[in-house]
Amino acid sequence: MYKNLAAGRAHARTSAFRVAAALTLTISSLLPLSAGAQAATGKSAKGPLKAAFVYVAPLTDAGWVRQHDQGRLAVEKALGEQVQTSFVEQVAEGADAERVIRDLARQGSQIIFTPSFGYMEPTLKVAKEFPNVKFESVTGYKTAENVAASNARYYQGRYLAGIAAGRLATEAGYVAGFPIPEVVQGINAFALGMRSVNPKAQVRVVFLNEWFNPAREREAAMSLMDQGAEVLAFHTGSTAVMSAAQERGKLAVAYHSDMRKVAPDAQVVAVTHLWGSYYTQRVKAVMDGSWKSGQVWGGVAEGMIKVDAFGPKVPAKVRAEVEARQADIAAGKLKVFTAGAQAVKDNEGGELIPAGQSLDDKAILTMNRFVQGVVGQVAR
Repeated sequence: MYKNLAAGRAHARTSAFRVAAALTLTISSLLPLSAGAQAATGKSAKGPLKAAFVYVAPLTDAGWVRQHDQGRLAVEKALGEQVQTSFVEQVAEGADAERVIRDLARQGSQIIFTPSFGYMEPTLKVAKEFPNVKFESVTGYKTAENVAASNARYYQGRYLAGIAAGRLATEAGYVAGFPIPEVVQGINAFALGMRSVNPKAQVRVVFLNEWFNPAREREAAMSLMDQGAEVLAFHTGSTAVMSAAQERGKLAVAYHSDMRKVAPDAQVVAVTHLWGSYYTQRVKAVMDGSWKSGQVWGGVAEGMIKVDAFGPKVPAKVRAEVEARQADIAAGKLKVFTAGAQAVKDNEGGELIPAGQSLDDKAILTMNRFVQGVVGQVAR
């Protein structure tokens, strides 16, 4: 997911998500069948089960990679001596990823987690060579007999963060990686959240066409604040946007994890990714022989996304409001991409969500237009 890619690959990824739209995604399909089943594969008689993780960027104190490593540590805590985990960080996509994944399989790993969209094809290729190894393609969508795919509904957290931001500001800036559906979903959800409490709110977007470049992320953040942004959000891989907001005395929404360490005054809230439960379930499933391929697209209700870590500038009343809406999403009472009596329009005046209707997963997964209130265009 967070990786250095040529700008031209953004279109290819958008097309890939259009294919993904045909998939039916359920979290229940991948949960363990029975804790007491005898292991057909999994823990070796010679020692603990080996679980390996491949990271696309450096392991730092916050961000995408950190949250996946927290998932790895959760596996260790839950399973103790029954499991042995390892990870390789800063692995570029393509040939490097394929080499690393293959090496981990050769070294006896029984389940390998590859959390980056660009790892999907290398994972599938290596999986064919190691049919007895289980692979977890995180943010990928293609599956095989020994390859499962999973992702999270990040847009739900974005909407909730937008509510908090809208209570505190009107002008927002958004630093984004690539104009793919996952990113567009988040920008739209954030704007809808802001405008649900502040109809005059607008979100100005800058695309970098790369995921991890702290210097350029900072530069974009500074530019957006120069244009009047009072609060920032981002879909990139470092803490640079948070640091820039802290430096300028503005506000910012943390992504992936709590970033108050670098932005103690600026942070509004964190959209936190939680992988520990899912990763532990999947490792257990290999141990007891119940692992099977499938697809997951989980959100707040499944415990994969949460807004938390409110900053000091967020009034208690606003925090309570956001937490109440989070409970509504978890209970299925609130759907982010839903229109009321009036249709939701895109920022060119076209109809995006018909009045009284909600977008289905297919429409969300292929989202390629910005809602009204977003300043910017999606390359199509």
